[in-house]
Amino acid sequence: MPGTTGIYHAGSLAVQERVGVRELAARMGRASGEGIKPVAAAFLEIQPLLVVSAADPSTSRVWTSPLTGTPGFVRATGTHQISVIGRAPETDPLATALATPGTPLGTIALDPRTRRRMRLNGRVRPTARGYAVEADRVFGNCPKYLQKRDSYEVVAGRGAEAARRGSELTSEQAEFIASADTFFLGTVHAEGADTSHRGGNPGFVSVDSPGELSWRDYAGNSMFLSLGNIEADPRTGLLFLDWQTGTTLQLTGEALLEFGADSGADSGEERRVRFTVTEVVERPSAVPLRWSAPEYSPANPDLAG
Repeated sequence: MPGTTGIYHAGSLAVQERVGVRELAARMGRASGEGIKPVAAAFLEIQPLLVVSAADPSTSRVWTSPLTGTPGFVRATGTHQISVIGRAPETDPLATALATPGTPLGTIALDPRTRRRMRLNGRVRPTARGYAVEADRVFGNCPKYLQKRDSYEVVAGRGAEAARRGSELTSEQAEFIASADTFFLGTVHAEGADTSHRGGNPGFVSVDSPGELSWRDYAGNSMFLSLGNIEADPRTGLLFLDWQTGTTLQLTGEALLEFGADSGADSGEERRVRFTVTEVVERPSAVPLRWSAPEYSPANPDLAG
């Protein structure tokens, strides 16, 4: 597959083969960008939120975290680099990884107002004012399964409450996940990291026990970057965000792909991801953004169907 060797590794290729989308994935891979185009740079500069994922070098656990700031805090500083003003707080489980030069980092900028999103994968370098990320690959994503939120407000300061840590979900945390319409998925492979978005109507993530979640894999762009990473390396980080209170729920653990009899590209009915929790970090009011109520994506499958 000429032109795709820098995108797909053995894990992604194996999932594409299993689902029967190798040719389509090859076309999608050739269409992905290696640089930040002007339209993408303009998109970044109006975002108040950047979600990032990496493996903590001290524990090898994968985490997904939010970075926030006044629009302009993240911007393109070249065709292959973005800069971020500000640092993750010490209570964030990714603080160490972000402070370690060369850490592979996956990022996603997602704008609920326009249902647009952009992914950039590369390596982080701490700077005097925050971080720089040298880009390996830049992706534009379709708006499927992305809930529309018309506006947001910014509240002063961050939550003063200490982070709550545990090895499994509390009943309140389980209820929060069961009512979520969005989460962010962080995955890694031998040479990089990736952050992607998952969305659906509330209930699309099942809490099967205090230590296990699962969700159906909806049909997407057929590249299978996230699932390919999981196939190669099960370490995974999840971020659930309370869009009304700014509270974050971060989970790290391992994911497993489950394929049923009908796992074709357009099905997804029998294709699921099962996630086993290793550690939970809840940070009350960690994000200073307060978003309006969602308008659910018309692409979301009907869970009652």
